Amino acid sequence: MAMRKVYLDNNATTKMREEALEAMLPFYNDIYGNASSVHQFGREARLAVDRAREKVAGLLGAASPEEIIFTSCGTESDNLAVKGAAAFLRSKGNHIITSAIEHQAVLNTCKFLEKEGWKVTYLAVDKYGLVNPDDLKKAIGDKTVLVSVMHANNEIGTIEPIEEIGKIAKEKGVLFHTDAVQTIGKVPFDVKKLGVDLVSMSAHKIYGPKGVGALYIKKGTRIIPQQQGGHHEMGKRAGTENVAGIVGLGKAAELAAKEVFKEGERLAGLRDHLYKGIVSGIESVRLNGNPEKRLPNTLNMGFKYLEGESIILNLDMEGIAVSTGSACTSGSLEPSYVLAALGIDAAEIQGSVRFSLGRDNTKEDMDYVIKVLPPIIKRLRDMSPLYDSRKRHD
Repeated sequence: MAMRKVYLDNNATTKMREEALEAMLPFYNDIYGNASSVHQFGREARLAVDRAREKVAGLLGAASPEEIIFTSCGTESDNLAVKGAAAFLRSKGNHIITSAIEHQAVLNTCKFLEKEGWKVTYLAVDKYGLVNPDDLKKAIGDKTVLVSVMHANNEIGTIEPIEEIGKIAKEKGVLFHTDAVQTIGKVPFDVKKLGVDLVSMSAHKIYGPKGVGALYIKKGTRIIPQQQGGHHEMGKRAGTENVAGIVGLGKAAELAAKEVFKEGERLAGLRDHLYKGIVSGIESVRLNGNPEKRLPNTLNMGFKYLEGESIILNLDMEGIAVSTGSACTSGSLEPSYVLAALGIDAAEIQGSVRFSLGRDNTKEDMDYVIKVLPPIIKRLRDMSPLYDSRKRHD
């Protein structure tokens, strides 16, 4: 009998939906024109790109499709937003505010700008991973030109008070960017309600293809392009458009807009079922992140006295795919900076595992994990010197 396969690493990437793949296929072969060419082949491609732009604008609640710029990924969108806005606003000030738990695409961009003479404030978060809007108010000064705070964290799923942050930024006349790579398509999202000027997103987190993302740039918001070339993407991002990828993103966005409420509820139910099963079957576990304000699909659990890597490898042998945190930091042996920012001690951070659910997951998948995980944890703890010493002390 074939081993059951359960994929619970959807915050790293999702399986592309059949509908997105089908929509893309003609653009690899039959409709192959360059979207910037004026002849019939080019016009067909341009029409497909324009339609996809409308669909992405619809998912974000943008006022106009022209506010959507296509990029290669969420990381490029973050770079273009932060560096592009900073470059345009340099004459007005040299101070940026972000949070300590941003994705590395924002954190490392800010660190790069610090070397270029920018001052960056990294807001602390509470034990649940939440930014305090009052801290933002205090941090904004005369030289502050940009605030970049993520909508939800990729490791713990905590959803930040973006609407409040947006109001503060607007009152102070400061530009506001949010990395919404993990939230768009999972929770309702409206750029007008949230008061954001710049929003990053990525196709492969919403069952679209890898290698394509988008940046929402509110009408009237000015940024300086970060790569030079032709006049593609309203002059904001030079380079021949990835037409097939953009079409795939458009289809994924269209379907996400229809399904976001229902699917969010379904995933939250499965996530809670998994959580209850884990805490009832295993002792010395903790929930990392906010118990209420979090993504419907994300569960980050700390298993005391253990290494997360060994849990992952043992689950993998049972056909279950999970992670210790961000796929973008998985080559690093450093403890998660996100969990460290929550005040969790280094030994406990090492034993943390992220379960991130997706549209293909079922209750049977959760039941399989609930059955397989306790014996793995028991076996690993029996070998753990930390757990052994605790038992001797008890």
